[in-house]
Amino acid sequence: MNTQSPAHRASNLLPTGHPTSNIQHPTSNIQYPTSNTLIQMRQIVKTFRSAAGEFTALKGINADFHRGEFVSVVGRSGSGKSTLVNMLTGIDRPTSGEVKIGDTYVHRLSESNMAKWRGRNLGIVFQFYQLLPMLSLLENVMLPMDFCEMYAPNERQARAIKLLQLVGLGQVVRAMPAAVSGGQQQSAAIARALANDPPIIVADEPTGNLGSRAAGTVMQIFDSLVQQGKTIVMVTHDTGLAQRASRTLLLADGEIVSQTIASALPLLTHQQMLQATHNQQPRQFEPGATIIRQGDTGDYFYIITRGYVDVTLQQAAGREITVTRLGPGQYFGEVALLCGGRTIANVKAAPQTPVKVVILEREIFTGLMDQAQAARQAMTRVARDRLAENAALGGPAEKENNCYA
Repeated sequence: MNTQSPAHRASNLLPTGHPTSNIQHPTSNIQYPTSNTLIQMRQIVKTFRSAAGEFTALKGINADFHRGEFVSVVGRSGSGKSTLVNMLTGIDRPTSGEVKIGDTYVHRLSESNMAKWRGRNLGIVFQFYQLLPMLSLLENVMLPMDFCEMYAPNERQARAIKLLQLVGLGQVVRAMPAAVSGGQQQSAAIARALANDPPIIVADEPTGNLGSRAAGTVMQIFDSLVQQGKTIVMVTHDTGLAQRASRTLLLADGEIVSQTIASALPLLTHQQMLQATHNQQPRQFEPGATIIRQGDTGDYFYIITRGYVDVTLQQAAGREITVTRLGPGQYFGEVALLCGGRTIANVKAAPQTPVKVVILEREIFTGLMDQAQAARQAMTRVARDRLAENAALGGPAEKENNCYA
């Protein structure tokens, strides 16, 4: 094995002035805020300027990421996913707005301090691995420790071997990147990202070049890291993999789509979801408050964001019965809006705690349904089922509404 350190052997590939010194103790210098919020993005705008004109990739992004959270960032090509990740890593800087990680305002750091901070606090996993081909897997994993002077020199090799074992590469630690599979190269890249024990892992399409089995291995590693308290932010086009995260951030045209809207109305296009996001209005109702009264004209579509509501039915004999209880992510109010009649039941905030909802006004909701026929058909099926259930319990008959017209 070459006796030169990996950092020395790779140094001819780095620009002059790459910071490899003046870094102190190997412990991460990030300080967590008193809350569980680790990353805060506030009013992030990123505008690119060229001879062809201006293009705004991010438009007033506000987002928080928490310690020990696994967040997937999804959206169509050009939606702003990679630009958002570049704001987090300091690879690019916002045109306006603030990025705060722990107690550090990342966008304010100088280039040299940015490199030092990034080396200690972030592990970055790329789609194309970015392993140095002239170094073994072991040397690639040791490289960040050498550059940032993390850990004692006589501890680095043992730590790198341990990390490669963690990702299932204990038998090939001295292999060159070209001698192993793409999945193994990506596993080695994850080990390299963990070299300096950063609290945050940022992965940009980490499974984009892998088959399903190798992608599954990468996701198992990420799941394990989250259990250890790491925060992972992963950009992906794969909706199946995105669903394995604890939370999904959906971007459309440089803006964040409301997760409440995306979950309740999944058959809308991303642009339609963004339109609904712009028009949603938050409301809060105290325990026991009436939200909808049976027989009234329905003017709003409601999605519950916190708390519970009780759906009750006023029978012909005057007796009120409870039909069901709805909770976060569920919706109501669609029957009167889609079927042209009046509201078919009472909806009240549950008696224990306040309930929070977002509402869409009739014009906005019906306009979206007119644009998205698949969403309208799915919502109409729900409305019909609710009408039939209410009719069976002695509520308004189906013929009083137009769902079957």
